[in-house]
Amino acid sequence: MKMTTFAALLAATTGLAAPAVAQDLHFPMLNYRTGPFAPGGIPFADGYQDYLTLINERDGGIGGLPIRMSECETAYNTERGVECYESIRGDNPLIIQPLSTGITYQLIPRVTADGVPLHTMGYGRTSAMQGETFPWVFNYPANYWDGASVAINYLLSQNGDSLEGKKIVLLYHNSAYGREPIPTLESLAASNGFELVLIPVDSPGQEQSSQWLQIRRERPDYVIMWGWGVMNAVAIQEAANIRFPMDHFIGIWWSGSENDVVPVGAGADGYTALTFHGVGRDYPLYDDIQTYVVDRGLAAGNGDQIGSAVYSRGLYAAMLAVEAARTAQELAGHAQINAAEMRAGMEALSITEERLAELGLPNFSAPFDVSCQNHGGGGAAMMQQWDADTQTWSLITDWIQSDRELIGELATADAAAYATENNITPGCL
Repeated sequence: MKMTTFAALLAATTGLAAPAVAQDLHFPMLNYRTGPFAPGGIPFADGYQDYLTLINERDGGIGGLPIRMSECETAYNTERGVECYESIRGDNPLIIQPLSTGITYQLIPRVTADGVPLHTMGYGRTSAMQGETFPWVFNYPANYWDGASVAINYLLSQNGDSLEGKKIVLLYHNSAYGREPIPTLESLAASNGFELVLIPVDSPGQEQSSQWLQIRRERPDYVIMWGWGVMNAVAIQEAANIRFPMDHFIGIWWSGSENDVVPVGAGADGYTALTFHGVGRDYPLYDDIQTYVVDRGLAAGNGDQIGSAVYSRGLYAAMLAVEAARTAQELAGHAQINAAEMRAGMEALSITEERLAELGLPNFSAPFDVSCQNHGGGGAAMMQQWDADTQTWSLITDWIQSDRELIGELATADAAAYATENNITPGCL
């Protein structure tokens, strides 16, 4: 493996004198391998950890420094998530990924005061895309309002660019997470002339008889689901029971994993969901994962989740963190970066098609750039569909762009209200 010019120069320089203390880059992990949402939390955590292990084993770390991993179990519980953050905040964490919208809302003021960057990839507070108000929070490459907009844009493409007179149900997890897309969908309903029906499901979502009885009465043209954990599989089974057409049932990316469809069997065939990254394991990077991680007995799990939807999402989150750290090192001119320098790297992050190919992930994600004003990336997503016979997801669209003008207006208003409530003067750091 060839060293980058920066890494080679750094190695030559640091080799002149032994460092006084061991140097490393701390990437903590707030995971949930236990609790009702563990079936989704485990593969994400495994993908995240396996990628960081790969960087250590294959590349010797980032810029010549090893990645130090630590794990704290949240069980997807907000209070425990805050406790995890408090336990690591003094240990030089470079980036926090809470994996929970509820935890995210609690950590935003804390990381802002402490100066620790927070990355909530595809979840969390959508208006955090406004970097001038939320300088320490990032939610690239897409957020929940992007997801809602992409779902509607997809439905528009399936209906001659008109949803006038259609009825769409939002079946959502009755939490901060599930309620996040409602403002966007309400705006899109008003502008596109469709009726929006809101149906909440209390956590964990194992009982949905009354909700699906209501859906039968409403006779919607489409159902969009904002679910997580067991709620998803139960909903898809209920939809199959009433013979609701699966290609008219769309899940957000957290409702589009193998865990959601495999338990339903043939009844889940044709179910669709959004995704902001590729599907399957037909990428050169996964061969490296096999060689440097799995075959060496270093995998976080037993290796059977590689290429699954949520494993790939965890891997993608880790890749973005590593690329931000590389960018931070280049900007700082040294490898032992601190949290403030990591934040600068995240804000200068640029994911290009060329770089994705170099990483062994060609066409895995849409290219995007981050800036002071835009911490949310590009906002594009694709549609994937489940094939129950082959037990695989396949992409059925190219990248679909969200309505960033509308989302920007909504996010600006929400960020302004947050700034007023918290006495924040927006601006670039």
